[in-house]
Amino acid sequence: MISGLVQILLFQSLGELVSKFLLPTLPGPVIGLVLLVLWLVLRKGINSDLAMVADGFSQYLGLLFVPAAVGVVLFLPQLKANALAIISALVGSIILTIASSAFIARLLSKKESHE
Repeated sequence: MISGLVQILLFQSLGELVSKFLLPTLPGPVIGLVLLVLWLVLRKGINSDLAMVADGFSQYLGLLFVPAAVGVVLFLPQLKANALAIISALVGSIILTIASSAFIARLLSKKESHE
């Protein structure tokens, strides 16, 4: 179990270092997660210690949403005042995400059909 926790903390630390020195616009934990996933793909599997720690974290994942819910309740008046802008931004980002995903999928499917 300690080995799995050390692995997670090691990749988070590597992500923080990369974020600090190379990619300051990306959060360190996100970079660390990508590095961990790449490492697991290269190893072609997850060891039992890491799986046990990941299972332990996933049991309490719901607790991470409590601060976000408190923030929503705390800033409810500001959210109500800016509801139209927030909804417009959410709908616009969803439409752009779907459109760009479809565009990229179409490009990739054309590339594969030519090969």
